[in-house]
Amino acid sequence: MGAHSGRGIKGLNSFCENLPQFSQNPVDAGFVQDPYPAYDRMRAAGPLVFWQEFNMACAVSYAAANAILRDRRFGRVPLEARATPDHLAPFYAVEAHSMLELEPPRHTRLRSLVLRAFTTRRIAALGPEIAALCDDLIARAPDGAFDLIAHYAQPLPITIIARLLGVPEAMAPDLLRWSHAMVVMYQAGRSRADEDRAVAASRDFVAFLRSYIDERRTDPRDDLITHLIAAEEDGQTLSTDEMISTCILLLNAGHEATVHSIGNAVKTLLESGDYAKTPITENLVDECLRFDPPLHLFTRWAYEDIDVMGRTIPKGAQIACLLGAANRCPRHWDMPDAFTPTRSPKPHLAFGAGLHFCLGAPLARLELLHALARLAAARPHLQLTEPPLYADIYHFHGLNRLMVAGK
Repeated sequence: MGAHSGRGIKGLNSFCENLPQFSQNPVDAGFVQDPYPAYDRMRAAGPLVFWQEFNMACAVSYAAANAILRDRRFGRVPLEARATPDHLAPFYAVEAHSMLELEPPRHTRLRSLVLRAFTTRRIAALGPEIAALCDDLIARAPDGAFDLIAHYAQPLPITIIARLLGVPEAMAPDLLRWSHAMVVMYQAGRSRADEDRAVAASRDFVAFLRSYIDERRTDPRDDLITHLIAAEEDGQTLSTDEMISTCILLLNAGHEATVHSIGNAVKTLLESGDYAKTPITENLVDECLRFDPPLHLFTRWAYEDIDVMGRTIPKGAQIACLLGAANRCPRHWDMPDAFTPTRSPKPHLAFGAGLHFCLGAPLARLELLHALARLAAARPHLQLTEPPLYADIYHFHGLNRLMVAGK
């Protein structure tokens, strides 16, 4: 947790030791396939627990996680710089300019400028284009059994992001390869080989975007990169490095999470028997996101001693908000382990909350709404052909593949 005074270290140790202790290997096969029973056991011990394998305190109730995410006294940047291995320098050079890893005032400036390009109106206007792409992907899917992840959930968001950025759709395989390699850095149990692949991907991605941004400076188009170049507020603009990190964040965070959201939602609807029976509405989309979200863990650092649910989290402590656990908290929802398509809307934490609430949430919701609606309309008799298996990618939560068949 960084270098601290003796008093600070004792305070951190005392805080961790006095929390209910919990042991759960995040790469255990049973946990990967169904983490929710483990979350139930955590919550039974209290709103805050110490997860031994992560060596970190965790907020597991909705109230605790929501309070931490919304409290500006918690942030993404540690109080003291953490040493990083030399071989990971190119990867963390990208992270250094990412909104996800910044705090005000730099985060405020960067997010404000990006929102000038990534507007709600611009996202809403993509609706017909997303629906048409869904129809095209469904029409090109095999007539027999096929993997919905590979043929539908994966190509949909990567194509939309490519179009949004203004990069050639022929680049989609490269974008996918780079994204998959880089997000492994956030997963439990990564190896040195994983790290080397992430570094290589970050170098390739940065080189491509740097060249592409230079091209757009002299040949502007109606795309996100051009609008990022033009974004200005009080005389301030985005640097090339900030634009590169923003584009990489939109791809890695937006694409990976949306693929998992679509796959998890279709699996949930097929297994519940509600597929093609219940109207696909915004409320249904939110229930799918609440019930089986694509991201289960998000961390914060305490910038001072902070009381949360009767516990004092000491300055300098890192704490994880378990979004997957919070979204099934029985103190916030009735029958939280039941998928209820007609559930009345209520805030959930699938997109986080507070300062770092997901910038791409409107686009993700729009893609999920059209993906589910167009699929149900075109293939109302779709069925699972084999038991779905989740990938070992915690703290993401998504399927390896989803084999389906039926018109």
